[in-house]
Amino acid sequence: MIPVILSGGSGTRLWPLSRAKKPKQFLPLLNDKSMLQNTLLRLKGLPDLAAPMVICNEDHRFMVAEQLREVSNQQADIILEPVGRNTAPAIAVAALKALADNQDALLLVLAADHAIRDIPAFHRAIELATPAAQQGKLVTFGIVPSCAHTGYGYIRKAEHADAALTAEVFAVAEFCEKPDLATATSFVNSGQYYWNSGMFLFKASSLLAELQQFAPEIVHCAELALQQANSDLDFIRLNKDAFANSPSDSIDYAVMEKSANAAMVALDAGWSDVGSWDALWEVMAKDEQGNACRGDVLLEQCNNSYINAEERLVAVIGLNDVVVVETKDAVLVASKAHIQGVKNIVAKLQSYGRTEVDLHREVFRPWGKYDSVDNGTRYQVKHITVKPGAKLSVQMHHHRAEHWVVVSGSALVRNGEKEFLVTENESTFIPVGTVHSLENPGKIPLELIEVQSGSYLGEDDIIRFEDKYGRN
Repeated sequence: MIPVILSGGSGTRLWPLSRAKKPKQFLPLLNDKSMLQNTLLRLKGLPDLAAPMVICNEDHRFMVAEQLREVSNQQADIILEPVGRNTAPAIAVAALKALADNQDALLLVLAADHAIRDIPAFHRAIELATPAAQQGKLVTFGIVPSCAHTGYGYIRKAEHADAALTAEVFAVAEFCEKPDLATATSFVNSGQYYWNSGMFLFKASSLLAELQQFAPEIVHCAELALQQANSDLDFIRLNKDAFANSPSDSIDYAVMEKSANAAMVALDAGWSDVGSWDALWEVMAKDEQGNACRGDVLLEQCNNSYINAEERLVAVIGLNDVVVVETKDAVLVASKAHIQGVKNIVAKLQSYGRTEVDLHREVFRPWGKYDSVDNGTRYQVKHITVKPGAKLSVQMHHHRAEHWVVVSGSALVRNGEKEFLVTENESTFIPVGTVHSLENPGKIPLELIEVQSGSYLGEDDIIRFEDKYGRN
């Protein structure tokens, strides 16, 4: 069984924590592990698991690699999507990759950003689905609904279990789009409908056979994208032109809604897609007043609220059913009843060209991270952290000079034709137009303060001559 983790979402409904360059699957929303890491960790204990495949946005490749390294010693296949094309092309690539590796394996398709509380129940559902998948069924996991939710699609099971399989595997009668409240209420009251989780189990060959029948163009484009893929460090970079030509369809629309082999196993395991702040509040531990808090928070006469303090003390007085999220560069305050309006805020930020929609103040790079502490018309101050053994690219800037002050650790600096060590409480100056590089040769993180000055301070004022991470 190969876990296939789909990690392409942007998670805009959890702004300001989730942003395009670091969406919710890479955030520790429920505990000290990210959603992606929790997705992998909850697989422990399943028998005969192969190394996972993770399919992700090209921009997120180094975060995926680092987060996988932190929780697993398995060498995962990290497949880079050059453009987003929904779930069907991504899953087709995974199935083709498995067959190319001579494995007509079971593919356990999971989203990287879901929450599941009851891990044994999750494992039990996979065990129930396995015989059916081995016999060629395309099995989906239907979530036992806890309320008449209008934010999920629904699956109606057939009235009788599939006699050829087991008593707990049902044929799928139909897939339903997100309903209005009255329809959702009737669905739940009938006992025949389940939330559509977007999780699947099927053989690679079974999935491709159905895709070839119902969406052959997706298979064709996925084949070309994989055949013409490039190996880039530890990543598989799909061919952009071939993948971009694929229809952009969900696996439900492309196959599951049309296939006579679709089956369903019920899952009652405290599942959530954590698709909004109120959904996150629902799955978190709460105090006696129903408040879920993270960070340095003080409450007075508050009930049923979600408060997240990332950087500072946040005090909230006399509010009920609210969401307050504080980050280094943005604060969200909203009524839970109107929390879906976050997507409108994100749209406005995009229309205004605001960087807060894409980037946090703290930006992660393959070599470490930087925090933009202060900036003005002709200057910018950054706190830079370089991981042990890591090196920034050999580069040059046309419009800015840089002054580096080492706070802790040691820096191996190239400054023009010279190369030298800079240690704690020492500094160096990089003039405009000088070729330079920064490396941490030590065993502890290197921390330094960088002061940039010049007529233009954008991140695109960079000419790279050499880069160990393969960046252009």
